[in-house]
Amino acid sequence: MKTVLNVKTDVEVKKEAQKTAKELGVPLSMVVNAYLKQFIRDKELSISIAPRMTPALERIIGRAEKDLRANRNISPIFSDPEKMDEYLGSL
Repeated sequence: MKTVLNVKTDVEVKKEAQKTAKELGVPLSMVVNAYLKQFIRDKELSISIAPRMTPALERIIGRAEKDLRANRNISPIFSDPEKMDEYLGSL
């Protein structure tokens, strides 16, 4: 026997969840049921709040790391504003 579960969520969360489920070839209801069954079985709530990088951010950081290894685009740290102005003026 099936029942309906009404859950309030942000519109974008629902859209992205539906899109992801579709990419995996499953209905969103299957995803929700799987999580609910895991919750019942484990009696644990697992929430990850760790930020995840987007592919675009990973590319930017990758380029910055490459520049750092090659000593490119690395500016010195200044304790004196006049020395900073002098450095920037010499570029």
